[in-house]
Amino acid sequence: HVQLVESGGGSVGAGGSLRLSCEVIGVVDSPRCMGWFRQASGKEHEGVATIGWHGDTRHADSVKGRFTITQDKAKNTLYLQTNSLKPEDTAMYYCAADCGGGGHCYWPFIPNEYNYWGQGTQVTVS
Repeated sequence: HVQLVESGGGSVGAGGSLRLSCEVIGVVDSPRCMGWFRQASGKEHEGVATIGWHGDTRHADSVKGRFTITQDKAKNTLYLQTNSLKPEDTAMYYCAADCGGGGHCYWPFIPNEYNYWGQGTQVTVS
């Protein structure tokens, strides 16, 4: 059984930074695509960034140059470094895992492609 546990959210002023973490529990060394999504109040899930098993990344245009997705396979942990935060970045941030693509992110920003989701961590930018 795969569990994803996010942490690192909080409240910051505009221009601030946060480092979000997502611990992957229940699967080790299994090729997968990992992604960060966010959902603002009243809006649909929005893809933020994805990383394939071999390190290929993709970032949404809205966060390019400000957010960076990374992974530490030894720690089984996914990260999202968020810099230069804006009020419009306020949302619940979720990590997600797609374990069916052999480690490739074929449909990186399509939520239905992901098998497992965390509970979310709130980011509020004022």
